[in-house]
Amino acid sequence: MPHRALARSQGADRAVMRQLELVERVKSYDPSVDEDALNRAYVFSMKAHGAQLRASGDPFFSHPVEVAGILSGMKLDSASIVTGLLHDTVEDTLATLDEIERLFGAEIARLVDGVTKLSRLELQSDQSKQAENFRKLVLAMSEDIRVLLVKLADRLHNMRTLHFLKDEATRKRIARETMEIYAPLAERIGMNDMKDELQDLAFAELQPEARESIRARLAFLKEKGGNLGERIMVALDGTLEKAGIRAEVSGREKTPYSIWRKMQRKEVGFEQLADIMAFRVVVDNVEQCYHALGVIHSRYPVVPGRFKDFISLPKPNEYRSVHSGVIGPEQQRIEVQIRTREMHEVAELGVAAHWVYKQDGARNEGRQYRWLRELLDVLDHAADPQEFLEHTKLAMFQDQVFCFTPKGDLINLPRGATPVDFAYAVHSQIGDTCVGAKINGKLVPLRTQLMNGDQVEIITSKAQTPSPTWERLVVTAKARARIRRFVRTQQRAQYLDLGKAILQKAFRQDGHDMTDKALEAVLDKFRCETAEDLYVAAGAGNVTGREVVTAVFPPKPDAKPPKVVPLSHARGKKAAENAVPIRGLIPGMAVHYAGCCHPLPGDRIVGIVTTGKGITIHTIDCDKLAEFADTPDRWVDVAWNQTGDGDERHVGRLDVTIGNEPGSLGALTTVIGEQAGNITNLKITNRSQDFFELLVDVEVQDVRHLTNIIAALRATPVINSVERSRR
Repeated sequence: MPHRALARSQGADRAVMRQLELVERVKSYDPSVDEDALNRAYVFSMKAHGAQLRASGDPFFSHPVEVAGILSGMKLDSASIVTGLLHDTVEDTLATLDEIERLFGAEIARLVDGVTKLSRLELQSDQSKQAENFRKLVLAMSEDIRVLLVKLADRLHNMRTLHFLKDEATRKRIARETMEIYAPLAERIGMNDMKDELQDLAFAELQPEARESIRARLAFLKEKGGNLGERIMVALDGTLEKAGIRAEVSGREKTPYSIWRKMQRKEVGFEQLADIMAFRVVVDNVEQCYHALGVIHSRYPVVPGRFKDFISLPKPNEYRSVHSGVIGPEQQRIEVQIRTREMHEVAELGVAAHWVYKQDGARNEGRQYRWLRELLDVLDHAADPQEFLEHTKLAMFQDQVFCFTPKGDLINLPRGATPVDFAYAVHSQIGDTCVGAKINGKLVPLRTQLMNGDQVEIITSKAQTPSPTWERLVVTAKARARIRRFVRTQQRAQYLDLGKAILQKAFRQDGHDMTDKALEAVLDKFRCETAEDLYVAAGAGNVTGREVVTAVFPPKPDAKPPKVVPLSHARGKKAAENAVPIRGLIPGMAVHYAGCCHPLPGDRIVGIVTTGKGITIHTIDCDKLAEFADTPDRWVDVAWNQTGDGDERHVGRLDVTIGNEPGSLGALTTVIGEQAGNITNLKITNRSQDFFELLVDVEVQDVRHLTNIIAALRATPVINSVERSRR
């Protein structure tokens, strides 16, 4: 059965819980409770809220009392209960935080302040405000997890009375926020009953017709089966008792939302679901868990693929239990969950089940949760609150897979995770320097999805840095945030170098020297704080060199504009000396290699500035350059860095015609491999009875390397012609 604190009806509030009733409720599990603080908080909140009313017409004071009641159902400490009673006083009454601190102490004031700040932000419906709200919630709960517990209790009672709000848009916004943020957070701290109720209440608002349809079907099954659930429990209990196992057997019906979500995920109809009813078997110790499992499996046929052992591999929220699907009593497909009493307490109450705030130094309990530490790490690396919200929604919603390091340490990751996610989960530095991976001893591509039980070994190199393409491989918030931050940092550094070169060129062409002092005089015009910011803006293509020169040295009315010559017509020794070295810069950040001419080290090249994207590199004889002849400001002089380490790989494209005969394609690939080239793409563009025409992309070091490959291919009898492609 659902926990008594959460098994309330969804109708209007009942009579407000009396002061004595609340105190006695807390004393029932905590005899040393501070009764005086509870009594004073109850009276203070009642007086502060006065005649205020809720949308339901009930006294506003009923809300904080109900929140306190929910918290007492979690068996929380008196400080949490007092905070529940006071959590709206600073926001909605004349009470002040200083007054709270004077009357109830610094600890209570800090908790009330944390909840109050979140409530203020919650009034904003804008998505960026919602993201900022969530960011502050994570910071607050990292310092004291009780802020989250009070906030969840507050949200639960508000959801129970959501139907009293008249504005439909507001109801849907609150329900969606509950579904996307608060329910997953409740699950993450192990409060499954609260999670179930939050989800079902939100489901009632967001998908009312679907929910009513499922409820109607459940009611029909219940009526048709009579006391089927009771009969199954009696049969299971009898089976275990015969084997000498003392157990408490109970059953519960899954919520309409959990049934609907399973129907969506498995793409099945209601009739095809096997585990609408779940039966819990609670025993004394872990050994009896497995003994009971063996007894049930020997008595009832097992449903393949329905066994999960969360005792040996607990969920991230510390949930432990053994689940198994069987064809149970009366030939009913059921799910059986077997656990100890301690595990059952954790499953019901999560973090509140092993409360330790009464011990010294326990205020940081929230930090023991690895997922919370990872959220804080993501918070450090996210560019803005909305990116942080995107990452954490992703992290909270996904199912888990369990993998192992070579030493046997367990790493749990979202389903769909890759070795790159695994590397970042082990340590950020390992993720940053990851170059390869072995799964179960076999070398695999970094895009390989991990499976339960995989042993993963990460291969690293000090020379490696995160690749922008990795973002497409990862699913964890931590990995994505680290990669994005690295890309942002590298982009800025590259934009800085490119921007300096662009501005220096513009000033030289106008006959002026560029200085930081001259640039500082026009920073406001370009909305930049420093000269470095202006360089970055120029490198990103958001500001042209001509615009900056004109701002620093406004032209005289009768002055002739300087003649600007495209670099393709003005390459000389001096220009080459002033060119920006690009070899070693990471493609896809501030520098992009043109797909029309595929420039390689050794080619004469030129850069074209693209607004917001940096520079695209073309060969000096690329036909595409004609399109930019009328915009000389977009041209920038670039050159290959001759100090490159030689390990960089670039893609050269070949037009190849081969004979249509057995072994010709094999000869092509063999020759390229012998010349240390690596084919990254091959496409047949035309075929006839005698010949095939191919486009072949080959990874090479430079032009000389590609030229050697072309020469070797031309010497191969089955290859008719080979040319460097310009398409």
